[in-house]
Amino acid sequence: MKKNSAVNDKLRNVAIIAHVDHGKTTLVDAMFKQSGMFREGQAVDDRLMDSMDLERERGITIAAKNCSVTCNGIKINIIDTPGHADFGGEVERALSMADSAILLVDASEGPLPQTRFVLKKTFEAGLPVLVIINKIDRKDARPDEVLDMVYDLFIDLGATDKQLDFTYLYAIGRDGIVKRELEEDVDHLTVLFDIIINEMPAPSYDPEAPFQMLVSDLGYSDYLGRLAIGKVFNGSAASNASLVCMGENDTQKQLKVSKLQSYDGITLVPVAQVDTGDIVVLAGIEDVKIGDTICTRENPLALPRISVDEPTVFMRFAINTSPFAGREGKNVQSRKIRERLLKETLLNVAIEVEESSNDDSFVVKGRGELQLAILIETMRREDFEVCVGRPRVIYREENGQTLEPIEHLFVDCDENFMGVVTEKLSVRKGKMTNLVNNGKGRVHLEFSIPSRSLIGYRDEFMTDTRGTGILNSYLSGYEPYRGDFPVRYTGSIVCDRQGKAVPYALFNLEPRGRLLISPGTPVYEGMVIGEHNRHSDIDVNACKEKKLTNMRASGKDDATTCSPVKPMTLEEAIHFIRDDEMVEVTPSSIRIRKVELNASKRHLLAGKLKKKDTEA
Repeated sequence: MKKNSAVNDKLRNVAIIAHVDHGKTTLVDAMFKQSGMFREGQAVDDRLMDSMDLERERGITIAAKNCSVTCNGIKINIIDTPGHADFGGEVERALSMADSAILLVDASEGPLPQTRFVLKKTFEAGLPVLVIINKIDRKDARPDEVLDMVYDLFIDLGATDKQLDFTYLYAIGRDGIVKRELEEDVDHLTVLFDIIINEMPAPSYDPEAPFQMLVSDLGYSDYLGRLAIGKVFNGSAASNASLVCMGENDTQKQLKVSKLQSYDGITLVPVAQVDTGDIVVLAGIEDVKIGDTICTRENPLALPRISVDEPTVFMRFAINTSPFAGREGKNVQSRKIRERLLKETLLNVAIEVEESSNDDSFVVKGRGELQLAILIETMRREDFEVCVGRPRVIYREENGQTLEPIEHLFVDCDENFMGVVTEKLSVRKGKMTNLVNNGKGRVHLEFSIPSRSLIGYRDEFMTDTRGTGILNSYLSGYEPYRGDFPVRYTGSIVCDRQGKAVPYALFNLEPRGRLLISPGTPVYEGMVIGEHNRHSDIDVNACKEKKLTNMRASGKDDATTCSPVKPMTLEEAIHFIRDDEMVEVTPSSIRIRKVELNASKRHLLAGKLKKKDTEA
């Protein structure tokens, strides 16, 4: 707290941080219900904060969101943050609005890699942490061991003595129970609310400083236009006030506040004036970015901008150039794709977009392939058609040496699968750093491995471990390039003409490899319809019909029955493709295709590359 500072005792700004699926959103639901936000008997959906369709489908938090509850006359602003490292940019901007944090840890799994990631960001922001050991009702719960692991994690991350002296609670978030001791018999969250009010710091401010608000999020309203969302660090402002927005390099943009809103539960309510320390939504400016400061015209002082980690992965987005372009989506032009991608950079500080020399393609950078896959899936649902290439890592050059991002990988699997997992990770340039076998049938492995090695490996890992393995990682830093390794050992079965796939042709192609399409699927030249058994590609005719003659067979022909095909998900398709292939994504289809559709040109290009390699 600064000298000459004051606090707003009527407010608490708390961020809830956790690994994926440790019960963060469920606990927030319980806080809503027990704070009296809903009337008795009112029907309430589960996972209120997961407002996006993708969040409800996948069961993860993707975007950081705000809400508030009121307890004993004190307003508690709750900031729900994502638990996946790919959405780290959301965590960083969410923590800029918080004065304290609640760390939620599963009583069985303990602190996992992404718990480490979000906790590290919390310590860097200098926030005090309340620890909650959740899901203590699990049969395999081990709360005392997990608490020791949390202490070890705090020490490992360089926590101060004050941060190490944290308060800890036990919880069953699903049932709305939080208690101080394991043996206590309670059925409410009273102790959690008491600690937030009595032990968590209230927002501090300088009573002599002018109005300053840091923009941490953006929204849009059809009636109000662009919305700036953030925390008021100093001073106060009223509706219709004349202010200024301080952008990068201290550029100034004039604005007049058309409407001020504050959070009441999960809804926004208009307010005449905003208090210091509150999280507010301000309308009245169009050209605003995350990290800007909104302040008074008389004293235009900018706050430190939100800084985020650099992206580690990029993908190439291009317009759809297949013969089926424009059939299923409305937004197919490069201009509309460009506008949509630039809009994403305004809302997501961890995404960067670069225009390539070719006007029809863009390079999109992010934290991980999951983050980019979520962006593609969102665009698909907005009626976009786009072709995307294989995810690739971003290298660095230092002192003439190529450096690549390295992950610290944690593997938890059955002892029987340890051999196949270790073998495949070794081929992918992974180095084992730790092995723990507790003699209970499962082993814990740790690896240092290049980020590029994990692209596409997660699906393979789940197959190898029969769906029982757990794989987590976080970025540990950059190291010299570790060398090449094979990405895929199989080739592609490529269609050589346009038409509809025929059962007779597909039945005869099944011995060649695994097919990705069913009979009746529209196909075109250059479209990948299967995975070849061998390393090379093969061009086939999927539209070939059986020749009919007037000769009668001595016996009845066998019925043509093709094996059932499991459709590829977007993530599976992105991981499957090689460097000369792309995924064609439309609102109703996911197809895999060659970058060069024409077979003759493709073979000519391959021949030139082979000749060049031979000469070299």
